[in-house]
Amino acid sequence: MDSVDLQGSRPQPQKKRPVREAKTWDRVKRLIQMSKDLQAAPMTTAMMARAYGTSQRTIQRDIEVLRELGHDIPLPDRLHRYVILQRGGALLPAQALAAYAAVRLAYHHSPSHNRHYRDAMLHISAQLPERIRYVLGGSVLDNGAGQMTERELEKVATAWVEGRVLSFDYQRPGGELDRGNRLCVYFLEISRSNLAPYVIGLEQRRGQLRTFKLSRMRTMEVLRDTYEPDESFDPREFLSDAWGVVGSQNPITVQVRFASEAAYRLDEGGYPNATFHKQPDGSVLAEFRAGTDKTGLPRELMPFLLGWGPRAEVLGPPEVRAHWLSELRETLRRYDNFS
Repeated sequence: MDSVDLQGSRPQPQKKRPVREAKTWDRVKRLIQMSKDLQAAPMTTAMMARAYGTSQRTIQRDIEVLRELGHDIPLPDRLHRYVILQRGGALLPAQALAAYAAVRLAYHHSPSHNRHYRDAMLHISAQLPERIRYVLGGSVLDNGAGQMTERELEKVATAWVEGRVLSFDYQRPGGELDRGNRLCVYFLEISRSNLAPYVIGLEQRRGQLRTFKLSRMRTMEVLRDTYEPDESFDPREFLSDAWGVVGSQNPITVQVRFASEAAYRLDEGGYPNATFHKQPDGSVLAEFRAGTDKTGLPRELMPFLLGWGPRAEVLGPPEVRAHWLSELRETLRRYDNFS
């Protein structure tokens, strides 16, 4: 019988990693995380020390290592924050300011906002000179709006990016809860009328393209079920008749006469799906193309028209003029104490 090397068949005990090697590995992981965090938003050494469980002096040494590795980390700003500047795809100053202004508008004036908007502003402002970053950083204030659950936007993003079906219940404007929606996310749109985020996609139960207000979506869950993007979906076409986010639903043309004192505001532009014709007396005849709701009314357009007060008169269609007049008469009935 041949002899057997029993010693070679036994599992060898694992050698313990030296303490120095363990510390080196911990530092590598910390440097990787720091580089990600500093590209996402500015941070102070105190913030980083708390986040990574180390001292501020260690963080200062880590910053020097990141610089040696080629990361563009300027001197800290007036709030003592560090940031990694992006290369290659950096925005031009005018582009960065335009993007910052757009995100800030959504953050401050939407009925719901969260840290993702705020972090995006910090990320954009990091590409601008320090004297500008300092002012922009102080412009991000709490406007007292209700906070949208941050996880909601994260789940929408996950479902869209990974092509997975999003299930949720939906709180209708009247309070009724529509349960069991299954959505293939196609687009995310900020309404130009109320600056709230809306999700557009194919609702599988009904087989229809639908629009859902993000703040009304409840009990979200990203399912394992996947879907392929619809190459025929064109957000420009879908929203072509939208005054806010309601588009491509039996659009109508609304005729409006604006008084001469309103003409200069119309000349400033910024009105979608509209044409204007100046009259000899200085007034303006306008036509607005807008999507309608189930009742046939352009609900998103009406607040805009009513906001002009006596300087705008709705001429047609008849049902839209009737609705506009009924709103004005109800206002008079409630608040006119001199009749």
